Amino acid sequence: MKTRLASLAAIAASLCALPAHADTYPSKPITMVVPTAAAGSTDIMARMVGEQLAKALGQPVVVDNKPGASGNIGTEAVARAAPDGYTLLMQYSGYHVGNPALFPQIRWKTSDFAPIALVMRAPHVIAVSGALPATNLKDFVTYGQKNGKGLFYASSGNGSIQHIAGEMFARQAKVQATHVPYKGSGPVITDLISGQVDMFITTPPSVIGQVQAGKIKALAYAGAKRHPSMPTVPTAAEAGLPGYEVESWFALFAPAKTPPEVVARLSAQVKTIVESEAFRKKVEDQGAFAVYMDPPTLGKFVDQETALWAKVIKDGSIKAD
Repeated sequence: MKTRLASLAAIAASLCALPAHADTYPSKPITMVVPTAAAGSTDIMARMVGEQLAKALGQPVVVDNKPGASGNIGTEAVARAAPDGYTLLMQYSGYHVGNPALFPQIRWKTSDFAPIALVMRAPHVIAVSGALPATNLKDFVTYGQKNGKGLFYASSGNGSIQHIAGEMFARQAKVQATHVPYKGSGPVITDLISGQVDMFITTPPSVIGQVQAGKIKALAYAGAKRHPSMPTVPTAAEAGLPGYEVESWFALFAPAKTPPEVVARLSAQVKTIVESEAFRKKVEDQGAFAVYMDPPTLGKFVDQETALWAKVIKDGSIKAD
């Protein structure tokens, strides 16, 4: 009888302990890994969300940039981290759903992550060096066709969505273009301003400050309609490149097997942040859209996007190298 009572007491104690993790979480700082260099869109989004999340949870949220290998270094680090809610990943769609098809040998897969929340969707902008004479997209294409060297376009790495977007642009615009890969968006901006590269097709948060300062020109918005923060920037269709649309999204993930109650708490806090008027306006000021998805919806969305990008990459014979 004593043994049975002891067993029942142990079971009861373990059941009572299950929700306690959520009640005490977080009890120490949280690390939010960004698999890109500082100053890019993923980094900007991590810092925006991290700042508000720290206030909501009462613990610091430390942004840790781990760029390299087209996002695979930082992404794998989170996949291998303890599933305790203290290591999170602010992820960029091109890496999350494109890399599994581009890099068959990578040591992570999308199932290594627990979806927490989608936070932003961002159609890309066709940004060019302010040093170039072109003031519109047609003039820019003509410049590339006539200067004898074609165009040099940058990306945040081989196989990235900027790489794919640049190839799509070159084919559709019928212009010679040379790909110049970088380790992140931040270093690209410096070279774009100086004229070392001609074009960078990327999410607006990476470049909008420099566009507003006149150091970079935004020739077209690769979305279905103009963005309210850039009303004078035409869509690609309006600028003479119909059908050219490129969008990225950004979402927060945790390692797989993170306790569901921790994921639920994080997602609920992120929902409040993303749907706040202040956050929405700040994101729109960056040329993007604040959009929340809960864990189940985000999980299904990731599966759909992974299948879609695998097909695009296979059909286009796109290689990472």
